[in-house]
Amino acid sequence: MRVVIGLCTLLFGMAACTPAPQQPQNNLFTYVEGAETRWSSPENIHAEKGKGASANDGAKGHPYDSIDNGASLALLDVQGQGIVNRIWITINDRSPEMLRSLKLEMFWDNEKQPAVSAPLGDFFGVGLGRMAKFENAMFASPEGRSFLCHIPMPFRKGAKIVVTNESGKKLNHIFFDVNFQYLKNWDDQYLYFHAYWHRDTATTPGKDFELLPHVEGKGRFLGVNVGVNANPAYNNSWWGEGEVKMFIDGDKDLPTLVGTGTEDYIGTAWSQGWFCNQYSGCLVDDWPNKQWSFYRFHIPDPIFFSGDCRVTIQQIGGDFKKNMLPIQQEGKAKVIPVTIGGAYAKTNHLFSKDSVRSLADPSLPEGWTNYYRSDDVSATAYFYLGTPSNNLPALQSVGIRTTQLRSKTPSPQK
Repeated sequence: MRVVIGLCTLLFGMAACTPAPQQPQNNLFTYVEGAETRWSSPENIHAEKGKGASANDGAKGHPYDSIDNGASLALLDVQGQGIVNRIWITINDRSPEMLRSLKLEMFWDNEKQPAVSAPLGDFFGVGLGRMAKFENAMFASPEGRSFLCHIPMPFRKGAKIVVTNESGKKLNHIFFDVNFQYLKNWDDQYLYFHAYWHRDTATTPGKDFELLPHVEGKGRFLGVNVGVNANPAYNNSWWGEGEVKMFIDGDKDLPTLVGTGTEDYIGTAWSQGWFCNQYSGCLVDDWPNKQWSFYRFHIPDPIFFSGDCRVTIQQIGGDFKKNMLPIQQEGKAKVIPVTIGGAYAKTNHLFSKDSVRSLADPSLPEGWTNYYRSDDVSATAYFYLGTPSNNLPALQSVGIRTTQLRSKTPSPQK
């Protein structure tokens, strides 16, 4: 039974989701027998039938809640079989520090281990704690003041969505509603939604950053939202030569899927500026502050795995040899050449593992130099699994999440 518009396409891909005979896929006019639509909000926190707007005799009486420092608020806590279709939130303090200090967790089927654990801002596509006006296939912030998610999230026994305030101060206003349906029927092909956030404030040159650490089981890698604070020690050299690699179903040293560069992965080319499309975009393009935030969603090009999956991105930058030589010689930042020459020279030199990697070597050609480097990188990976919990590490501490936030955007009132 196909119960939610877009669910089959998003979970399984077009080819794997065959509609019932004579029923157009993704239609708006088919009645779903047994589906009960509910909203969880401060005006009906338990999403009970006929219990909305009871705080003030049917008038607006309880539109928001607050969260004390160290306290948690359940946005949704229900038992039964269903699917979350939409989440909307707004808060009065949208500073980078607050967006990284609010911990968002989602629990399916009464599991103690969260399937989703991420800073609230990063989960909703607001990388680096920097609000932006945007809309894409999975998230939106129509005027840069709210957080919307349209990812379908099935659950079989129960669902709980919790926000915990770890900011050190009270969050005075949080408005929200979580739209879901109770379902009569369950398709055994349904997968559970997961998300994982991680940050490395100083990546190791030569070691790939893990966008999604190793997960086991059958599932689908849905996409990623990445934030980069580029290391100023590299001056204005380009940080994004690293290729995305996907290790699936038993891949060890080398991946099955590999791209050609960071901006290439999100569908643009020759560096990247601001753009916002349905499946990829760059919402922060800030050369003066050396900050970038970008996303790629694998909806029209699904990434399935039957046994395991790991996704990484190389920590590689690029600039002309003449610009990188003094940085390497001064030693203020580690520069480990990977290739030199390329499209800007007649020859292209590839450095082997045993190569002497000094750019002062007179035998090396001139031209563009790709090199391993170290930056501050964070990422939220979105994926589905056949199980309601995963084996990934717990969310990093609020200290790691909020340290060295460069952006100081204002926090306008609702």
